[in-house]
Amino acid sequence: MNHLPTSADYQAWLPQVCDAARQAGELILDIYQCADCAVEKKADGTPVTLADKTADASIRQALQQLTPHIPVVSEENVEHTPFAQRQAWSVFWLVDPLDGTKEFIERTGEFSVNIALVVNERAVLGVVYGLVNDVLYAGYMGTNAFKQQNGHTQTIHVQSVANPVRVAVSRRHGARVGEFIQALGASRQVNMGSALKSCLVAEGVADVYPRFGPTSHWDTAASQAIVEAAGGRIVNAAGEDLVYQPTEDLLNPFFMVIGDAAYPWPSFPK
Repeated sequence: MNHLPTSADYQAWLPQVCDAARQAGELILDIYQCADCAVEKKADGTPVTLADKTADASIRQALQQLTPHIPVVSEENVEHTPFAQRQAWSVFWLVDPLDGTKEFIERTGEFSVNIALVVNERAVLGVVYGLVNDVLYAGYMGTNAFKQQNGHTQTIHVQSVANPVRVAVSRRHGARVGEFIQALGASRQVNMGSALKSCLVAEGVADVYPRFGPTSHWDTAASQAIVEAAGGRIVNAAGEDLVYQPTEDLLNPFFMVIGDAAYPWPSFPK
């Protein structure tokens, strides 16, 4: 694009991005209620469903109509946006149409639609929609984050840590996260799937979400914009904020989502 988007653009676009997430969520829910919808395997062995593909097409169409000048990188369409094409992009949408496909398949309800806008390697606008519970989190750089549920909208903020430390984790969190939780001392686990874990930190329901396993840019960008708008951070082992340089593999380093940056968090496990 010829110019970088501004806060006025973010303000104008956000309601329509929320609508795009909700529309994709309706399509996913229709398939979620299907008893025998097929699950396939992608080249890397990870599962993909009809819901991923249907939601992806819906979101990309909505974003194309909203901002035809901004390209889209989506988990389900990344093979059509090769590194040679996107390596020079300074502005792009980053989409995970169904974050938590395993949660979808296992029918836990803990999956989400993630849509983020990246500008100069920073996630500046984000929407995370937890469709089963109809809960939507959103925010953009320079404003407060908010949560919508049951027809109500509320501003959300991270909270200072008070013992026990509340740790957002998935049910398959692994040994490294177990070591981190042990190093915290007094703690309480809050189970959740997908990017909704980061949103629990953003709204002050959890204090930290440690992730010491593989994730991709589309798993975190939307929630990072929300967490930062709520006053928190997503940091790597060096304490630096995650960035979204359009690398070839689009993989994140290990990270922590933290609400209270002043708290003495344990070091990342080796």
